[in-house]
Amino acid sequence: MRVIPTLVHGVVDYVVAALLLAAPWLLGFSRGGAETWVTVAFGVGVLLYSSVTDYEVGVWRRLAMPGHLGLDLFTGVLLGLSPWLFAFADTIRWPHLVIGLFSIVASLTTRAVPES
Repeated sequence: MRVIPTLVHGVVDYVVAALLLAAPWLLGFSRGGAETWVTVAFGVGVLLYSSVTDYEVGVWRRLAMPGHLGLDLFTGVLLGLSPWLFAFADTIRWPHLVIGLFSIVASLTTRAVPES
């Protein structure tokens, strides 16, 4: 069931992007390897595609909401699996897994049509 309004999702997108960008330093895994740069890269990606999404908080509004939600789903799966895909699961895995799962759930529960 899609219960999250696009406005709420949009605000959360920018918060998640900032969290991803800062997570290595906030959570102490800024060793300079894949564990660090995967979250930074995903933070930049979420910031970019959120800014071009056609929803209430989009800046350029070129990407339709269903496309955005598809990117959220893809991002969540890839971020959640990244500790194993990039072989750093023995160092850190929970932030990647938790934010990835959050992104998957958000993509499946957000309305596909903005209210304005």
